[in-house]
Parts: sequence; structure tokens; C-alpha cells
Amino acid sequence: MALVGTLKLLFCLVLWLSNILSTSQGKEDYYQYRYPFIRSASSFSGSSSFSSSSGGNNAYDYIIVGGGTAGCPLAATLSQNFSVLLLERGGVPFSNANVSFLKNFHIALADTSPSSASQFFVSTDGVINTRARVLGGGTCINAGFYTRASSRFVEKVGWDAKLVNESYPFVEKKIVHRPKLAPWQKAVRDSLLDVGVSPFNGFTYDHIYGTKIGGTIFDRFGRRHTAAELLASGNPSKLTVLIHATVQNIVFDTTGKQPRAVGVIFTDEKGNKHQALLVNKPRSEVILSSGAIGTPQMLLLSGIGPKAELEKLKIPVVVDNKYVGKGMADNPMNTVFVPSNKPVTQSLIQTVGITKKGVYIEASSGFGQSKDSIHCHHGIMSAEIGQLSTISPKQRTPEAIQAYIKGKRDIPHEAFKGGFILEKIATPISTGDLRLINTNVNDNPSVTFNYFKHPYDLQRCVEGIRMATKIVQSERFTNFTQIEKQTVDKILNMSVKANVNLIPKQINDTKSMEQFCKDTVITIWHYHGGCHVGKVVSNDYKVLGVHRLRVVDGSTFRESPGTNPQGTVMMMGRYMGVKILRDRLGRAAGI
Repeated sequence: MALVGTLKLLFCLVLWLSNILSTSQGKEDYYQYRYPFIRSASSFSGSSSFSSSSGGNNAYDYIIVGGGTAGCPLAATLSQNFSVLLLERGGVPFSNANVSFLKNFHIALADTSPSSASQFFVSTDGVINTRARVLGGGTCINAGFYTRASSRFVEKVGWDAKLVNESYPFVEKKIVHRPKLAPWQKAVRDSLLDVGVSPFNGFTYDHIYGTKIGGTIFDRFGRRHTAAELLASGNPSKLTVLIHATVQNIVFDTTGKQPRAVGVIFTDEKGNKHQALLVNKPRSEVILSSGAIGTPQMLLLSGIGPKAELEKLKIPVVVDNKYVGKGMADNPMNTVFVPSNKPVTQSLIQTVGITKKGVYIEASSGFGQSKDSIHCHHGIMSAEIGQLSTISPKQRTPEAIQAYIKGKRDIPHEAFKGGFILEKIATPISTGDLRLINTNVNDNPSVTFNYFKHPYDLQRCVEGIRMATKIVQSERFTNFTQIEKQTVDKILNMSVKANVNLIPKQINDTKSMEQFCKDTVITIWHYHGGCHVGKVVSNDYKVLGVHRLRVVDGSTFRESPGTNPQGTVMMMGRYMGVKILRDRLGRAAGI
């Protein structure tokens, strides 16, 4: 009996501790215990003036700019053998409920405050988008779907397939889970098979044609696991992670034949400037892992880019490279809103249909039901009726926008029961560019993606929308939603009202599939490019024209890998970390 009593007492103690750790303060204490190397940027005591010397105690073998999807596994890996400084402009994800829980996914995207984990931006195309601003990067604000890249992609980018297959499990064992399939996702799975997206490949991480269930970074309790957790694999004696550290520019020594990176300038959360230096060794490096927006922006701010553009903003030219910021692409997505006569469980992407034409079908559900949620813009999950895009750009005054917001609040929440069928185009041919607006690193650059500029992209969208409407009209789906079979016009009309972008709608956008695609295009946050291999970086991702500067992130991609790039970008961080260590140390790397 005494043993039973003791076990009960221990069980209660565990529950009590779990409850303590679930509070904000508890989580903060917990992350500081598990990640003692994470500190505020203001704690840095680096050199205050430029020096080309070794840098003393405040110099590092590697300085990584961007603690995101690639930066975290890269830093953890390199710290096994060398001193690493990882600089992240955002805070930690661990105590942020909007980041940590699936049910708050849409709220994190709607938060446009300066401290938000997602930084709002609008491309010149009129499409609303976000950049991550938090340790863990895009893994903190995405829909959680996990998949590997295809073998074709791995071969195309020239990676070592053996090392790739060793690097994926580094991520998967730590933060990836098998989802419990939601009812909405089951209905989509069955409907995909009915419309011919076969075979059914079951649960798999592999990117293969047909219908499949992929992995997720949400566990069975709906808690998100991010790339930030991969830092736990780092060597705490060699790894320093600074949060709220906003890098202003890379510092170069230009006295030699070719410029070489010697460090970076960053500001802390109090606005004070600091300089972090590399040790004076030929193979030490600054590595940019700031993503497809942040990395080309940082290169331009540091003087690497088209000479005319840099001189226009009075940025000293270090390397004249006309390709920086060019070849930007985003996978265009269009959605079909599906109402339901019964409550729908919240779910993010679990089921995916992969076609040979590069059209992917995915789904989400239940993010428009709460009375609180209709007060926000929900990005791709929005079920709001009455669009800001119906107001022409010249008439979008502050008063008009406030009236629009007020109008949304008056809509009964019952209008939002249901979910979305998401149709995405892989490998878009249409590309655009990124340009600086000013020299403030906190401001978004101007980004253009040129959605559907190439006719083949538009043709594939039309085919995808036709497939999506067939799914909505299928007997499997109508039985599930308890909604009578709708006409294509009615389905598309609801979707026109539900989508969110700043593109004025046309009167024929439900009569023409092509017009529907153009007018209702949104993002799935899979933008990439701007630092292509062979144009901005070499095959081993070293920046052309300078020494000791490398790029490791999706800005080097010409296409987005898999149906979701996060798995491959995290793998890339691990892969490149191992590769750098092996190239530098050989067998002594011990990886």
C-alpha cells in the first residue's frame, strides 16, 4: 500500500510539474535549462570597432546569420567541432502559444505587431505573404507538413544521395510525427483516389506520385516542434545563440586581391550596435541562412549585387553581381472553399495528391469557426466574406480599411463552417525579382513573383482547379459535409469571396477558370531563389567573388522541393554542416 501511495504521490508531482512548465514562465525556465547557450543579444560583449586581427576571445570559427529552418541544424552540427555564433533577429518560440499550438496557427499569421513571429509583407503582385521572425524560422509559422524531396531534385542540385539519406533522419527522429488523420483529411484522401490521383501510397515521407499521408511537426497533442529544437544537439561549450540580434551588414576586408568576410555588425534588442568577428583562419566563414527574402536582402545591404542598384542607394560596392535577387519564384496556390453543415475539426495539411503534371492537391479545415477568429486576417485559411480586394488600390484609405475590418466583425460565425481544398503549382516557370527599397534591414524589400506570367503555369492551375471542384462535388465529400452537390460556378463564387489578396476581382472570374486563377492566387509560403547556384553562389554554396562567405538556405533553389520544403531545408542545414566538417577535418570530424 505504501508503494501505491508513493507512486500516486510521484504521479501527482509529475502532473504538477507539467502544469508549471505549461505556463509562460515555466516554459521560459525550461528552455533556458535545455538551451543554456541561448541569450539576449544585449549580453554580447564583442569588440566595438573594426579589426582584422584574430578577434581574441570574441571571435568565432563560424558566424551564422539567421536562426531559421536551415540555420538551426547547421549551427548545431558545426558546433560539434568549432565555435559557432548564431544570430537570430526574432525571439524564441518556446513560450509563444500562437507558435506552439496548432489551434492558434491562423492567429500567428494574423499578428502583425513588431514582435510577431511572422513579418507581414505584400508582393508587388498584390499577394499577402509572411516572413518568419523567430528562432526556428518558417517551421514556427507554417502548416507543419513534412516530406522529403524527390530523388530527381536531389540529383538535380548535385547533392550526395548517401549523405542526404543520412541527414533526413537527424531531423525526423527529433521533431517529426505521424499524424492522426482528421475526418476532413480522410474525405480528401478518398476523393482524390476517386478522381484518379492514384495509387494510394499510405503514410510516407517520400515524394512519390499518387495520394499519400505525410509527416507533421505537430505531435498528437497539437503541439508544434520546430527547427529550434534541433539546437539541443549542439555542443553547448562551442555554441552561442543570440536572439533579438538583427544583423545590419557583413563586414569585409577589401585590402587583398579579393574581398573576404571578417565578421558582421548587428544591433541588439535595445538598439545598441555590436561587431562579431571571425577568427583569422582561411576556412572560417560567415554563413547566410536568412531565407529567400533575407539572404539576398543581406547581400545587397552588404554591397554584393547589381552595381547600379547599390550605387542608387549609396551602398559601397564590394562585388558587382547582377544576379543577386533575380530568379525569385513562389509556388502559386488557389483555394476552393467548401462549406459544411456540421462542425469540422481543425486540421492542417496531412493528405496530399501529387500529380505528374506538377499539380498538388492539399486540404485544411476548421479555422473559421470561432467567434474570435473572424476578427483576424487568416492568410490561406481565411474564410472571410467581403474582401479588401474589392476596393481599388487608390481608394484603400485608412478609413476604407477600417470600415472593411468592421464589416467582417458583423458576419455571423456560422458562415465559416467548413474548410478548403488547396491547389498548388510546383516548379513554376514564372519568376520575378527582389530589390531594396531602402537600406533599413527591418523594412521588407520589394518582391515580385509574376504569378502565372508563363502560360504553362496558368494551364496547370486550370487543371488543378477542375480537379479540386471534382473533389468538392464527389459523393464522398458531399456525404461528409452534408451539403448538396454544387455547380462549378457556385463553388468558385464562394471561393472568390473567401480568398484574401489585394488583386481587384473581375466580373467574369467565375466564368473563366483562367481569370479565377489570376484573381484568386495566394501563397503557400514556398518562395525561393534570389541566390542561384552558378550565378550568385558556387556548387558548394560559396558566394562568388568573395572569400569566407557562404549561403545555406532556400534562396539557392530553382524549385521548391517536395510538396513542402521545410524537411529538405532542415536536412540541407544538417547536410551542409556535415559536409563542411568533413571537407575541413576529414575523418577527424567524427560525424
